Amino acid sequence: MMMKQQQQQLLLPLMFLVVVAAAAAVAADPRPQPQQVQHQKQQPQMRMRMSRSLLQPPKLDCPSSCSVRCSNNWNNEMCNEMCNVCCHKCGCVPPGTGQDTRHLCSCYDTMVNPHNPHKLKCP
Repeated sequence: MMMKQQQQQLLLPLMFLVVVAAAAAVAADPRPQPQQVQHQKQQPQMRMRMSRSLLQPPKLDCPSSCSVRCSNNWNNEMCNEMCNVCCHKCGCVPPGTGQDTRHLCSCYDTMVNPHNPHKLKCP
């Protein structure tokens, strides 16, 4: 009878250690939870965007962007020529055809004519 009580007294702390170790293993489990799985499905797209070099902006198709921007301009040929120069220097072209979107590409918006600093270079 005495032996059985000693075994029970030793078994209790041992069971406590097993429970604590199991709880620690569950907390450190690297397997994702269901809410993390949904988040990981979105990560591959972000990885593709973030894999670009920070030193080089993404390439913009300047001729097609400028042809859209200059489509309503009265002097389409000159507008396309100046727009392409600005696009290659700035790496962006404001969307649309009007002057109200110039601020969306700050470099394009602030570039001035070298011969007349009061006149904007980009159409």
